[in-house]
Amino acid sequence: MTTIQTSTPSLQTSSSGSSGSGGNDIAAQISRITAKIVKLTQQLKEIPNGSGSVEDKKKEQEMIQMQLKMLQTQLAQLQRQQAEEAQQKHEQKQARAEGVNIPSDDRQIDIYI
Repeated sequence: MTTIQTSTPSLQTSSSGSSGSGGNDIAAQISRITAKIVKLTQQLKEIPNGSGSVEDKKKEQEMIQMQLKMLQTQLAQLQRQQAEEAQQKHEQKQARAEGVNIPSDDRQIDIYI
């Protein structure tokens, strides 16, 4: 009989105001989820070679596929969040670059000697 191992991955998101540490947390979560996906994919490939009845193998395969789908959804959500944070940082840098000390067409001084 085949032993079925299951674990329910939990998604921990922090809604704190500091985006500096939040970026590292998101990257760490992405790596953990990616590692789980790789591990589950390997387990899925090994199911046909394992011992046990066809019905047990099918149940195990379905459970792993459900976990994979859930992890892929979480991964997509984290990647979207990471992209949004990167966009916000980019916009903040743009706003600083367009400050008063940066010359532009409407702020020029002509000097005649």
